[in-house]
Amino acid sequence: MDSQKIIKNLKHKDFVKVPNIGKWYEEGSAIYAKEIKENIFLLFIILKGIDIENIKALIACFDCFSSIGIKEPEQIMFYLHIKDKDDLHYFEQYLKTSNN
Repeated sequence: MDSQKIIKNLKHKDFVKVPNIGKWYEEGSAIYAKEIKENIFLLFIILKGIDIENIKALIACFDCFSSIGIKEPEQIMFYLHIKDKDDLHYFEQYLKTSNN
């Protein structure tokens, strides 16, 4: 799965592209976020270069949606550096397990 397909899927799954105006990730990185519980967000960060090796997935707590892309999260509950298709599969399995 390439990064363009991931971005298309994120947009289809109601993820919102958040402006990256803070210093948390390098300039040019794209942040896609979706609230999964109150103040807990699922994030995909696509670092500059948009290679599969440069995609990170997190479940993190922020004080509000508008602080994503500006501040660092208050707490990171899950972090995955996606390097290949298997990583996406493991992440999908984690999300299914955590919903139970």
